[in-house]
Parts: sequence; C-alpha cells; structure tokens
Amino acid sequence: MALDVKELMAKVGRIRLLTNRLIDDELSGNYHSTFKGQGVEFDEVRPYEIGDDVRSIDWNVTARTGMPFIKRYSEERELTILFLVDVSGSLSYGSLGKTKAELAAEVTALLALTAIRNQDKVGLILFSDKILKYIPPRKGRDSVMRLAREVLAAGDEAQGGTDIVEGFKFLNSISKRRAVVFLLSDFIIASISAREEFEKLVRATARRHDMISVSVSDPAEGEMPDVGVVELEDPETGEITIVDTSSAAVRKAFAETAQAEKLELERFFVKSSLDAISLSTDKPYIDEVRSLFRRRACKRK
Repeated sequence: MALDVKELMAKVGRIRLLTNRLIDDELSGNYHSTFKGQGVEFDEVRPYEIGDDVRSIDWNVTARTGMPFIKRYSEERELTILFLVDVSGSLSYGSLGKTKAELAAEVTALLALTAIRNQDKVGLILFSDKILKYIPPRKGRDSVMRLAREVLAAGDEAQGGTDIVEGFKFLNSISKRRAVVFLLSDFIIASISAREEFEKLVRATARRHDMISVSVSDPAEGEMPDVGVVELEDPETGEITIVDTSSAAVRKAFAETAQAEKLELERFFVKSSLDAISLSTDKPYIDEVRSLFRRRACKRK
C-alpha cells in the first residue's frame, strides 16, 4: 500500500533529523577534499612577491602600473552531484523493518545534504526498467528533502525490473558536463547479456563522469533462514517459487550463489577502477561513507 502524505512527510522528517545529526565538520571537510571542481577560475591580481612563479605574472597589469603583478586562481568548486537511484520492485524488500528503498533514501539525503553544505548542486534520476523521474540539479536544503521524499515515495510503490542501462543512457543524454554520479542499486541484473551491456555502459559513463557505486542489500538476501517450505515471490517479475528452506543443501546453495554474485560485482568495480561501497539495511552506513571519503581524499594527495 502506498504511503499517505502524512506518513511520507513523517519519514522525510526523520531522515532530516538523522542526516543533520550524522553530518559533522569531519564529514563535510572530507567531502570537500574528496571531489574535484570543474577546473580553476580567475580570482584576482596581486603584487608580485619573491618566490612567486614568474609564469603567473599578468603582463598587461604590470605594463600599466610599472610594478609586477601576478594572477591568482582558485579552484572552481561548484559541482553537480547526480543521484541515479534504482527503485525497481526488489528495492521494496526489507526483512528487518527498513526496506532497501528507505536505506537508499537515507543515504541520498546524507550525501546530498553534505553536497549542499559545500555549495554544490544536487539532482536525481529514478529508474526501474524505465526512467520514472528526473529532478534537475539545484542548490538549497529544500532540494535535499525533495530528493529524499521522491526516493521514499517511489520506493514504497517500487515495481518492475532493474534496467540500469536505461538509467545510464538517460544520464548521458541529459548531463553534458562532468558530474559526480552516485549510483544506488541492489544490482539485480537478470541475464548475462544485460550484465555485459551494464558493464560496457558503466565503463563508458565513468570516462565522462566521476562515478561511485553504492550497493544496497538486506541480510536475508545472503542467508536463507530455516522456516520450512515457503512460497517466494520475485518482486520484479511476480514469479512464484516454492522452496524447502529446511534443506541444508538448498540453504548452502543459496548462500554460495549470493556470495559469488557479490564478489563478482566487487571485482568488476575494482577492475574498472571505480569507487564502491556496500551497505545493508541491518548496519549503520555512516562509517562506510566516511571511509569512502577518506580513501578518495588520500588518492588526491
């Protein structure tokens, strides 16, 4: 059942309080040092001082004044942050009270609020097996809460399969300038051919944008409990499967398959030199975000 407006706004309010509490000077500072601006822009001219790089001398001003002046530049800090968020049917799942869609909404709000505090713009693309919504990048705290609200609302009504390729195609069609792209998904990809196309587009997109993968999962997806014979419904296709979870062999095969898929995805991101973090509905995510920022900040040194 879809969230009513009152319940939706209550959840958005809780996310606002949570993310405000999690953001501190360290997180904000690490964010600032983590992401590169679009380049440099002219700041001012000032008198030349011993030790300055002579290549920075502004010869026009120097000629007019008869005194040497140099040009100063500063990093063009304003960035565009885009959240490419999967809200397909599988994101509505949560075995411990929080769905994967709610986790995605919280993380989106945390990252977006951190970006806004650094004067960057934030935008959103929601997708399942098609593009569901696009919110162009804007500044301001209201933009952050709108992003969280849209992810929550779409996630509560999540349906359809996962087509990350469509998300990438749309992203590349609307974003001509380089952006920082956070891809949030559970990365359930139905076929080998779909995975091959996904990997191809990930690499192509990463050449145009600074892309970061955020995998969201639920602990029950990696370990099947012993609850007897049950009917399992695929939230993306609606297909019903009867499984005897009391079988140790079935549970072992399930866990091994889940682990193999997770490792395959991690190896792909490492091979593609993409930053990636894995989050679960049963664990705090702030430490993973901090670790991501610290790793990226170290790379820039």
